[in-house]
Formats: sequence, C-alpha cells, structure tokens
Amino acid sequence: MAGFRIGIDLGGSKIEGWALGQGPEPAARRRIASPQDDYGATISAITQLVAALEAEIGARSTVGIGIPGALSPATGLVKNANSTWLIGQPFDRDIAAALGRPVRIANDANCLAVSEARDGAGAGAGARTVFGVILGTGVGGGLAIDGRPLLGANAIAGEWGHNPLPRMRDDERPGPQCYCGRHGCIETFLSGGGLVRDFAAAGGRSLDAKSIAEHAATGDATAQAALDRYAERLARALAGVINIVDPDVIVLGGGLSKIAGLCEAVPALWREHVFSDTIATRLAVAAHGDASGVRGAAWLWPTSEAG
Repeated sequence: MAGFRIGIDLGGSKIEGWALGQGPEPAARRRIASPQDDYGATISAITQLVAALEAEIGARSTVGIGIPGALSPATGLVKNANSTWLIGQPFDRDIAAALGRPVRIANDANCLAVSEARDGAGAGAGARTVFGVILGTGVGGGLAIDGRPLLGANAIAGEWGHNPLPRMRDDERPGPQCYCGRHGCIETFLSGGGLVRDFAAAGGRSLDAKSIAEHAATGDATAQAALDRYAERLARALAGVINIVDPDVIVLGGGLSKIAGLCEAVPALWREHVFSDTIATRLAVAAHGDASGVRGAAWLWPTSEAG
C-alpha cells in the first residue's frame, strides 16, 4: 500500500489523526486526549498516534500537523499558541526526529482553510481566497489562496483573534484580559470561554457554551441575548477581515460554529461595518466540520508527494 498522507490535528483537548489515500474518506482514523501542560508527552502522543495509523494501513506515510500556533521565522520556535506548553519549543524539529522523517507544520486555522478551499464550503464558483475561522477554546484565523496556505512574512497571516474587538462599545472596554497579556482581544469575546463569561455576567447560570445554545433554543431570554451579542461581535470582527482581505468565502469551524443561525444573522449585521456598497463575501459553516483541520493537515503534502 502506498500513497497515503497522515494528517494530525493537535488541539487543546484532543489530538485527531487521519490517514488519507486517494479518496476523501480516511483509510484509518483515531482520536486521543491531548496531554495537558506537558510538551514531552505531546511529542510522545503524536508519535504513538502516527505509529498506530501506519500499523492499520500497513504503510509508511507523509505527515502533516496542524498546531494551535505558528513557527516563528526568526527563531524556528512555536509562538502564539493557546496550548501554552508548546510556546518556545522547536516543535517541528522534535517531532521530525521522533518520527524519523520530514514533517510539515501549519497553523490549525490554515489547515481548516486549505481543506475547505480544496473540496469543502470554500470550493468552486470561482472562489480563490478563503478565510478559515476557528471558534472554539481559542479563536484563530487562516488564509488559503488557490488552495494553498498563506503564511505571511511573520507567519501570522489571518491571525485575527488577537486583534482588539473592532468598534468596542463603552460597556465592553477595556475588555477581558487575554492570555497574551492584552485586554479586549477578539478571542476573549468570541471563544467558548468568552461566551460563557458574557452569559454569566448578564445574570445567567454557570453553563458551558453548548448548554447556553440549548437554553436559547428553548426560549431562555438571557441565553438568547448572549447569543445575539455573540453574533453582533462576530459580525464586527469579520467585517474587519473583509475590509482588509476581501475574501470570496469565510468558513466557520470549531465548536461554536454549530450555533444555529450564525451564517444567516452575521452577514446581515456586518453590512454596516463593511466599506462597500455590496458584499459578495459568502459565510458558511465548514462542510467537513470537525474533520476540516485534520484533512487540511494531510493536504500539506500534495498527493503527488505522498508514498
């Protein structure tokens, strides 16, 4: 057996691995819990996951990994990772040594954008520029141009989550403190923790993001108001992306992308913030759902280079 590409999605709570062959469906797939606050255990877990996938398909494969951060062009070390135990580590060198082969690394939001640009919600209809958004434990963004990730001079292209929330209202200032050391980052408002905090501050109970959405669906006014604020803030944040990048498609991924009605509500709300008479940018939920990141990681190695 040959021609397989393994993709690994390194998340804050789970690590998922797929072995892709010529078709869109995985020949093998596995998911394990992410080690917490332990860099060495993270390297070991990925190594064991790749070994298990290769044992299942009976072939040695290329490996691409999506990480919640980026490799600094200046130092070669991980930066900007919300899995903070990765920061300052030579992750690409360590994992390549552990696996005994070259490994391609990309930001997880870039992997989402690549996957959805190739054969997902951002494919077809002349769409060349896809902005991929991760709304989950953290808030990330990535760009794919003609199906390939755009890294940028500082390896931060599309990294919108640590910009300040645009046009902040008086009752939003200075904004919650972020792990990056600043206040009012988009991530602090649009992450799962941001929604939970906003709901609780408005008089809601201590509920997780999924439960808040469920309560809103049953008529809980406090929960619905929190979701309305969330959609309006998302619209402001994405309007800034449209004004700068002007993408053909914006694709939402991550757990909070499952909030019902976002793709209908947000374009109506971003209209007043976008500097254009018409807005052709399309907003869509990732066609491949939670699998977009792992599929995009596998796509870091084109089929012609696999096996």
